[in-house]
Amino acid sequence: MKRAVFFLSDGTGITVEAIAHSLLAQFQGMEFDRMTVPFIHSTNKAWEVVQTINDRADRDGVRPLLFSTLVDPEVRRMMRQSKGFLIDLFDAFISPLEAELGATSSHAVGKTHGVSNHTAYKERIDATNYAVNNDDGVSGKQYGEADLIVIGVSRCGKTPVCLYLALNYGLKAANYPITEDDLDDKDLPALLKAHQKKLFGLSIDPQRLHQIRNERRPGSRYASLAQCEMETLATRQLFERYGIPSLDTTNISVEEIVTAIVHRTGLRNRLYG
Repeated sequence: MKRAVFFLSDGTGITVEAIAHSLLAQFQGMEFDRMTVPFIHSTNKAWEVVQTINDRADRDGVRPLLFSTLVDPEVRRMMRQSKGFLIDLFDAFISPLEAELGATSSHAVGKTHGVSNHTAYKERIDATNYAVNNDDGVSGKQYGEADLIVIGVSRCGKTPVCLYLALNYGLKAANYPITEDDLDDKDLPALLKAHQKKLFGLSIDPQRLHQIRNERRPGSRYASLAQCEMETLATRQLFERYGIPSLDTTNISVEEIVTAIVHRTGLRNRLYG
């Protein structure tokens, strides 16, 4: 039987999900039925959630795990009285911080992913629009504004990396696909040479690239293993020739790719300073 897990939040639930997933990943071999319950803003909503938790506890015969970043004291009290096993993440961290800083937290709802910081919110929106407008080397006219230009063969993960950088770091990341024409010239495209210091390359195992492309265009020359081998080898050689920092994306997540890029380039998160 899968153990029920509830992620409880008065906001989007993104923060509590991220922390809880990391903790649960340590228990390999166990299966969890994960449910996110966002926007628990009132005691009425909290009561509904408590009833759901209690029903699940009665049905399973074991306490559901409750991960919470709830702020409202009354809502938190209600969750403690449920039949779930509550892990209050704010209580675990806020109280020690208050003691260390000699200050009382605001206990304000929705601070983490809200729009209370309008400057950060604007940075995120502007960066996201930039990533969308500069996807797949459509123009290049705005490359001067880029914090980073991600390059690599088609389907190696450039687009999700650029969007993640925008949404979570407020960074303007453009995306340029290295095409067969670029590789035939064995030279860095002129459009990229003008911004060489901003370039970061993504590479991928040809077998994995073949699988990804074959799902998109099965049986095509574009998806053939021979084509994938040629493109990935030539792209790596191009990175080496021009000293472009690069990363193999074959076996790592978007989050890990972005973390590695930020660490290696020294780019700062514009959302949190």
